[in-house]
Amino acid sequence: MNDDVDHIMAVMSAAFDPAFGEAWNRRQVEDALTIGNCHYDVVGVDGLAPDEGNPAAGFRMSRMGFEEEELLLIAVVPNLRGRGLGLAMLETLRSDAEKRGARRLLLEMRKGNPAESLYRSFGFYSIGERREYYRTPVGDRIDAVTFAYDVPNDTSAQVQ
Repeated sequence: MNDDVDHIMAVMSAAFDPAFGEAWNRRQVEDALTIGNCHYDVVGVDGLAPDEGNPAAGFRMSRMGFEEEELLLIAVVPNLRGRGLGLAMLETLRSDAEKRGARRLLLEMRKGNPAESLYRSFGFYSIGERREYYRTPVGDRIDAVTFAYDVPNDTSAQVQ
C-alpha cells in the first residue's frame, strides 16, 4: 500500500491547485485507506497500474456506505488530462461500486471546478448546494455543489 500512497501523493501534488486547499496530506490518505469501506484506484499513463515504466497519472478514492458510494477524490496530472483517464476511472468506480451494492454514486466539489464537465458527461447531476462550504487557505469561502449518479440496477452484479 505504501507504493500506492506514494503514487497518490505525487499525483495529488501535481493535480490540485494549492489556492483552493483541496489536497489531502499523507496522513489523511493513509487513514482513509485503512478503513475497510474506503476504496481506491491508481492508474498510469496507459490506464493500467503504474510501474517503473508507467508512472502514476491519476487516482481516485471513494467510500462505500449503505447503497451509496461517495467519490472522495479524483485527480489526473495536468499534462495528461483530456486523454480519457478520468472517465475511465469513473467507469471503474461505477462498476466496482455496483458490485459492492451501491445504487447511487455521490460527489461534492467546489463550485466552478472545471471537473464538472467530466462529471456531467459521465451522467452525474446536481442535487444541491452548500453555501460557503469550502474555505481557501487565505480564508475565502466557496460554495459546494453535490452531485449524484444513479447506478443501473443490476442485482446480479452485486456481491452477496
